[in-house]
Amino acid sequence: MNRYPLWKYILIALVVLVGAVYMVPNFYGQVPAVQVLPLNGNPNDPQLVTLIDQVLSTQHISPLRVDVDNTGVKVRLANTAQQLKAKDALQQALGQGYSVALNLLSASPAWMASIHALPMYLGLDLRGGVHFLLQVDMQSAMKKSLDGDANDLRSSLRRKDIHYSGVERNQDVLVFHFQTRDDANKALQLIQTHYSNLQATMDEDSSGFVLNIHLAPQAITQFEDYALQQNITTLRNRVNELGVAEPIIQQQGTDRIVVELPGIQDTAKAKDILGRTASLEVHMVDEEKMADPNAINEALAGNVPFNDELRKTRTGVPYLLKKNIILTGDYITDASPGMDGRTGLPVVNVSLDGRGARIFKEVTRDNVGKRMAIVLVGKNQAQIVTAPVIQEEIDGGRVQISGMRSVQEATDTALLLRAGSLAAPMEIVQESTVGPSLGADNIKSGFDSTLFGFLAIIAFMIIYYRVFGVIASIALAVNLMLLVAVLSMLQATLSLPGIAGMALTVGMAIDANVLIFERIREELRNGSSPQSAIHAGYDRAMSTIVDSNITTLIAGIALFWLGSGPVRGFAVTLCIGILTSMFSGIMVSRAMVNLIYGRKRRLAHISI
Repeated sequence: MNRYPLWKYILIALVVLVGAVYMVPNFYGQVPAVQVLPLNGNPNDPQLVTLIDQVLSTQHISPLRVDVDNTGVKVRLANTAQQLKAKDALQQALGQGYSVALNLLSASPAWMASIHALPMYLGLDLRGGVHFLLQVDMQSAMKKSLDGDANDLRSSLRRKDIHYSGVERNQDVLVFHFQTRDDANKALQLIQTHYSNLQATMDEDSSGFVLNIHLAPQAITQFEDYALQQNITTLRNRVNELGVAEPIIQQQGTDRIVVELPGIQDTAKAKDILGRTASLEVHMVDEEKMADPNAINEALAGNVPFNDELRKTRTGVPYLLKKNIILTGDYITDASPGMDGRTGLPVVNVSLDGRGARIFKEVTRDNVGKRMAIVLVGKNQAQIVTAPVIQEEIDGGRVQISGMRSVQEATDTALLLRAGSLAAPMEIVQESTVGPSLGADNIKSGFDSTLFGFLAIIAFMIIYYRVFGVIASIALAVNLMLLVAVLSMLQATLSLPGIAGMALTVGMAIDANVLIFERIREELRNGSSPQSAIHAGYDRAMSTIVDSNITTLIAGIALFWLGSGPVRGFAVTLCIGILTSMFSGIMVSRAMVNLIYGRKRRLAHISI
């Protein structure tokens, strides 16, 4: 009556064993590490590991362990002093072709890592790190988009032989002037036919006819959504370059992005990399206007010639550039730092995709002897990095950007261009840092609260239910172990709300055993034999246990579905805890009761 078949005992034992193996890595903690990733090449290159070993040996640094995977070479070190020393040595020895980042990695044995038995990631509030809130400047992005539409529209009007007398931009509206109604009507028809993202209305003034052109409402909505998602994707790429484990990058509202980088140690570099726009643009220099000193002086005074824009180099030298953008960062497939073989100065080597290479080839072929300006566009400024004279047609899609002031600047610029351009400028509007010591305090507080709750429940159950209370306590410990193991298998990020979910799960998990034990007591009071009472207790309390847990599970799923951030972390822990508590409270405790009492056919008394 109260016996499990052998396969059930084996199954329960296997589950408990696997749970123990996957829980243990969380107790090993983390050690400081240096992560090395080739910017171009195979991250699994064995020669790189040999080179790293040689560099560390010359600095008398003995690593705890060196691992190699698709994210690069990870060198675990004994303390932060060795970590910083190793980073400087490797950066200097390897040069600008490698990304060398500080990191924190699990100290668990290699054999555990080989079966993917890894600790849970710790959230910002437990591990320490940096939190950024970034504001996306949609107006600047739409202004840039509108300027691009204006250039395209001017080209279309010239091809269609539609004459216009002038164009200007008034805030978010393009104003095209026409001498005749016929030309204005033709332009209006062209916009309605070929430019679905634009809306135009025609007016008449003293100079003739005017078309007021602005972005359509649906185009604005689509553009804002695209800009936000593109920026999130670009930020993820940049964070991956920094080597941060389990970052949080998510949308907040319609124009803000939250970035949380747990465990980041170089916060200044993280802020610089995330905050810079580094959108690349290539323009032709207006040679005709540049030859006229008066045109430069008037531009500096605010009278920029029509269809030109004023840009300066880092040393303050002014240039008049044609507004038409030849290339943008969207055509870049790769970027890496390097050294110019002729001058020995740092440069950035850029690879273009097929379309970009074709455009660049045509432009350099048609403009030999003229200057081309490469501009890095930031939030509040755009600077000319270099403006070389085109010596010959450039074929093959490989471009070299000179003008870098240092190797570090070339490395950072390559990182930003490789990660992709931002669709819209951003600025950091809120920044906060959580220190490792505060994170350690939070871990201790959360661990203590769970432990004290666990011990209080154990004491109550043993006093009130005796041997059955001991069984329930063991089942509760198994439940907690399985919960941590499942979260570790999923590589979940544990935060304070997650620990709260664990503490709540410990309190709720005992409910199943209380229901079962009270049912057993009731059966004993009604005159049932001990064996019959045990069987009836587990059998008849099942429906009540399932019903109560399903209702809580529905609430947890709703929290996960509708919530975000910490609320989701709480919901995930709660839902997994419900499932593990049902397994431990019913299966594990029943197995132990069967082993203790199930073998005795004539049982006179049970300790409950």
